[in-house]
Parts: sequence; C-alpha cells; structure tokens
Amino acid sequence: MALNYIWIGLFLIGILFGVVKLVFFGDTNTLPLMMDSTFKMSTEAFEMTLGLTGTLTFWMGMMKVAEDSGLVQRIAKFLSPILTKLFPDIPKGHPALGSIFMNYSANMLGLDNAATPIGLKAMQELQTLNTNKDTASNSMIMFLVLNTSGLTIIPVSIMAYRSRYGAVDPTDVFIPMLLATMFSSVIGLLAVSIRQRINLFNKAILLALLTIGVLVAGLFTAIYGLSTTEVQGFCRVMTSCIILGVIGFFVVYGMKKKMNVYSSFIEGAKGGFQVAVSIIPYCVAILAAVGIFRESGALLLMMEGLEKGVETLGFNSDWVGALPVALMKPLSGPGARGMMLQAFDTYGVDSFIGHLSSVLQGCTDTTFYILAVYFGSVGIRKYRYAVSCGLLADVAGMVGAVIFSYIFFA
Repeated sequence: MALNYIWIGLFLIGILFGVVKLVFFGDTNTLPLMMDSTFKMSTEAFEMTLGLTGTLTFWMGMMKVAEDSGLVQRIAKFLSPILTKLFPDIPKGHPALGSIFMNYSANMLGLDNAATPIGLKAMQELQTLNTNKDTASNSMIMFLVLNTSGLTIIPVSIMAYRSRYGAVDPTDVFIPMLLATMFSSVIGLLAVSIRQRINLFNKAILLALLTIGVLVAGLFTAIYGLSTTEVQGFCRVMTSCIILGVIGFFVVYGMKKKMNVYSSFIEGAKGGFQVAVSIIPYCVAILAAVGIFRESGALLLMMEGLEKGVETLGFNSDWVGALPVALMKPLSGPGARGMMLQAFDTYGVDSFIGHLSSVLQGCTDTTFYILAVYFGSVGIRKYRYAVSCGLLADVAGMVGAVIFSYIFFA
C-alpha cells in the first residue's frame, strides 16, 4: 500500500509542477519533456528487463542444476543454525535458505547480474511457504530488507566509473562506502528483528557477524598497499574466479550425482524467461513515475529548498549537492547512477560532492525497484512493513554516507 501511494505521488506531484510552470511562468518546455520522459523511461525499463533476460535465463538454469543435484539443500542444511534464527518460519534444510545465502553472497561481492536471478529464485521458494499468497510473509520481508540495504564489500562498478572519470584514486571510497553499507544493513536487520521479535543475541548470529568481520579484515589486508590499477585488477580477477568457480562447481557436482545436467539447466532456463517477462510491468511503472517526477523540476526544487533550510539552521550544506543521488537511489539504479555521473561532471570526480555521490551510490540499493520486481514476480500485493523498514535502512545508509564522507574527504 505504501508503494502505491508513493507511486501515485510521484506522478501527481510531477504533473502538478509541470502545470504550475506552464500556467504561472509560461514554461512551455517542461510538459513536453515530461511526456517524452514517459516514453523514454518506459522504453528504458523494457530494454533493461530485456537485457536482464539472458542473465536471468542462465542463472535460473544454473540454480535448477544446483537444486536437482541436491547442492542447494546441502547448503541450506549447513546454514540452518544461522539462517533459521533470522528466518524462523523457514523449515531447517529448506532450499530457500540456500538461495537466500547465495543471493546475499552475490550482493556482497558486487555481482548484481548474478544476485537478481538468485534472489527471484529465493522469492519463489519463499512463496511456496507463504500461506497468504498476496501478502508478504515475515521471511519475505526480512529477505527483502536485507537485500535492499545493499551490503556490498567490493563496489567494482563504482570504482570503474571513478576511474573512467579520471579520479586520482578511484578506490579511495572503498572504506567509507563499506562502513556506510554495513550501517544500512545493521539498521535494516534491527528494524525487522524488532517488528518480528527476533532475538539477535545468540551464538549463531554473533558467530556469523564475526566471520563477516574477519573476511572484511582479510580483504583489507589483501589490497593494502596496492596501487589503484592493482586493486581494480585484483577485484576483477577475484570476481571472475568466484563466478566461474560457482558455475564449474555446480556442473561438476551435478555430474558427480550422475544427473542430466543439460536437461536440468534447460528446464530452469525456461522459468527464467517467464520471470523476466513477468517483471516488465513493474519496471515500467517505477521508472515512468521517476522520469516524470525528475523532469518536472520537483526533484531540483526539493534539493534547493533543503539546502536553504540546512543553511538557515546554521549547518554545513556542502553535502546537499549530492542529494539527487540519495533521493534517486531508492527509486532507480540507473537514475541514481546518472545523478552520480552528473555530479562528477558538475563538481569533479575528486571533489567532496564527487566522493559523497560515489559513497551514496554504493551505500544501499534500489528499494522500490527491488520490492516491485521481487514481490511482483510472485504476485505479492500487500507489502506490510517492508517499505518502511527498507526506507529506514536507506536513510541510515545515507546518513552514514554523509558522516563517513565528512570524516574521510571533507
């Protein structure tokens, strides 16, 4: 319901701004730009989904291989002591636990193309446990909020954009971005756990958090002292090894179980194509509303008003220049990326705004897009408190991004 009101609000506020600019200021350009934006963003949404079809098809096929071979069940059984504490409604050893783990792992490593199809697979498996098919279950909400909080350890794409724009050190956003995204994930976890009355102070969860901390420390140790080029090369090689290693392991494990790996892959791939088609309307709805809101000038006016308000209160308003990235991030990944690149052009990639925009881009994920696509893929219409907890995690990540950027770059 919350997403419904936000979606309507984006459309109506955008149209209202356009009409006001025409009637009172004689602006004849805004309304045509808004109209063009609906076609442009709808086409972009379709093309983006179409471009995702191949990846979805491939990874859904690989997930089917892992599922038929029993690998997912083994992963789920191994992780049950930890994940069943966060997802108490999921039976021990259920395949959903394995898919959830692989989705989170892909997100943490910045493997967006792999994370989405695995996440959709996890959502389908969670739907099989859902007794009310049009309403989000507790497990779905926990999964989605942790997903949208965007915990990322290796932000390869952002470092690549900074390098392309000539940053002196494209990797200098690594630490503040990691701190901000961890802050977002912790707040999201706490918010959902409080609503679902989940006790986080148990050995399994504390051990998992300690393990993540050790892995992060190990990654810092591995890249410490490396040049920018060496860090980027290390990340690319590690990412490639992980993806190819997972694919090879799935295939070899299936062969070991003496199953028809090819037939299993084809069966899963067919489902991937169907999922890709089913999410097109949700992508079109979100991006079209975002396009109208942005082209109307409402986003720019909001930013200018906030900047004046902050200055009136006597606070430093340097961070406001990066606000478009923060406002766009929950709505549209491509939109937020465009705002980040625009900040690079306007202020410079190595400016405070350039650094902050980079950290904001990587501190959280596209909450409304993920909610619409993941819930839409299984027919969920009632999101309950998923939106509020997801947005709380977003705000926490953005506040963390501003604070850590001031610490590292001001």
